[in-house]
Amino acid sequence: MANPPLTDKERIFWSRFSKHLIQKGIKPESVRWYRIRAEQFIRAFPRRRLASLTPDDVSGYLLKVGESPNLKPWQYLQVIDAIQILYKLVNTEWSETFDWDYWRASAKALEPQHATLAREYVPLTPAEFARHVGDKRFAPLILAHQPVFEKLIAVMRTRNMSIRTEKSYMGWICRFIHHCDGQAPSSLGAAQVADFLQYLAVTRNVSISTQKQALNALAFLFSKVLEQPLGDIGPFSRAKRPRRLPTVLSREEVRRMLDELTGVPSLVASLLYGTGMRLMECLRLRIQDVEFDRGLIVVRSGKGNKDRIVPLPESLVGPLTEHLESVRALHVRDVEQGLGETLLPDALARKYPNAPREWRWQFVFPSGRLSVDPRSGKARRHHLHETAVQKSVKGAARKTGIHKKASCHTLRHSFATHLLEQGYDIRTVQELLGHSDVSTTQIYTHVLNRGGLAVRSPLDT
Repeated sequence: MANPPLTDKERIFWSRFSKHLIQKGIKPESVRWYRIRAEQFIRAFPRRRLASLTPDDVSGYLLKVGESPNLKPWQYLQVIDAIQILYKLVNTEWSETFDWDYWRASAKALEPQHATLAREYVPLTPAEFARHVGDKRFAPLILAHQPVFEKLIAVMRTRNMSIRTEKSYMGWICRFIHHCDGQAPSSLGAAQVADFLQYLAVTRNVSISTQKQALNALAFLFSKVLEQPLGDIGPFSRAKRPRRLPTVLSREEVRRMLDELTGVPSLVASLLYGTGMRLMECLRLRIQDVEFDRGLIVVRSGKGNKDRIVPLPESLVGPLTEHLESVRALHVRDVEQGLGETLLPDALARKYPNAPREWRWQFVFPSGRLSVDPRSGKARRHHLHETAVQKSVKGAARKTGIHKKASCHTLRHSFATHLLEQGYDIRTVQELLGHSDVSTTQIYTHVLNRGGLAVRSPLDT
């Protein structure tokens, strides 16, 4: 049956809707898809006016739509933008404070190769190995030497090495073999390693730390996997590119950037600056890790697989409590629908089969979309994807006129520097940051307001 013709009022409404989209930079040929998304939303609430719907109605709709595994992230963003524009036109009171940014942050689900999930998967095919490394070009090379890569992953996981180290080492080993024209690793040795390291320093002009990382990866390959220790690899050109000082924001710049953020991205960024956590440490927090009574947060399995304690900022107790109330409501809804499972670390789910649905194990910052395990078919709610928060933080810095290279990690640098400026001793800052060596923390003494030695310019004396 054909749709009834639009009234003059409806034509004016949809004309304004299209105008809003074009003002946002949406291409005219894409406008019709946003209108389709908006019409689908309206049809989901028959005999109800847009102005009568509540934030819970909108959240429930976005949750339902997000359950579709076939809906791509950019399509989900279309749905969110279309609904937000509808409510700009309707001009309801609650639409200005609704957390649209949280739902945008939920658009991208964690991919199987993501660091949070990757340990659950063992690559089976060369293509899966290449995706794990993050470079499809290496698939043919991996196919030619697949037993080596299978043993490499087995050895690293037996040693409980981090998934990021695993991916990094695999990447360097792929580049090394490629540099050696695809020869079998067992036929190579110290001379080829020295040549590769020289190539990185002279031709690729890599930093000292990058060259050292490549050497560590190859030493691990020959010693632990091939069981052919390199020994003395002889002389080679050392990288000369120095380590750069970290970018640090002033307190005023941090305040401006945080004021620009809203909703969940604002809460995440505030925690990064208020605690010094790394972004992934923050996103992987579980409910049980936040101890309101003691005023602290337990960071589990941080860099180097170490736990540590950081302070819970008093100013965030209220916003975080309110946020967790909405997270609990989401978890209750999931459980009622037969869902509610989360991924547990270290195979705990096998030991405690009911634990994945327990409240204490849920993520503090769950995604608004479910992720479907491509192998088991299980639907789980993982944490937000880090790229969404990174994009929000960089966008806020740009909007507030901060011309430094500001990122989520910049907030961690700023946390450390501002603590040292306040007079805290470097060992305390080292412990809060989770650095193994105090020399890593000492770099922040070089970015203090008056330098590490409190030198004052003679022009100001």
